[in-house]
Amino acid sequence: MQGETDRLPFITERDQLPADQHEHYDRIADTRGHVIGPFGVLLNSPPVAGLIGDVGTYVRFESVLSGDERELIILTVAREFGCRFEWVAHEPLAREAGVDDAVIEAVLDDDPVDGLSDPAALIVEYVRSLLRDNAVPTPLFERAKDHFGTRGITDATATIGYYSMLAYILNAFEVVPEDGSSPW
Repeated sequence: MQGETDRLPFITERDQLPADQHEHYDRIADTRGHVIGPFGVLLNSPPVAGLIGDVGTYVRFESVLSGDERELIILTVAREFGCRFEWVAHEPLAREAGVDDAVIEAVLDDDPVDGLSDPAALIVEYVRSLLRDNAVPTPLFERAKDHFGTRGITDATATIGYYSMLAYILNAFEVVPEDGSSPW
């Protein structure tokens, strides 16, 4: 899934950039195998794309979160922002990482977390609270910190912020899945 937009040039090839900006493209492509989605539009400002790509490399490939925790965070962010590209790109990754189908459906349908088992309920509730209320109540924060640990809660919150930023970028530039698919 590459993505497409009519709002800005969509950069997918190294030679679409000036030679002195190739390093930014190369770093993104090297860590992800290719340039797709938000990076196709972010490369219209190569230094920004490179810096955001560096943060994403940590969040996606190096943080202390397990794959299922990370992907559940990403899906919840995607749903909260109505970000089609982010959802379609990460739903299969969430399934591969072991996120239960019932959890994915609950996030997709914006269902209450009551029927979900921990830690899925905790993760969804934490993400929703931060994005809907711009805050996390102390009891919820303490439960999340107990689950993730100090570094983990920091990585989880940074993951929420990173994928929120990507959702804004994807939505603003109307980057949609190449096949036009939509989960909602």
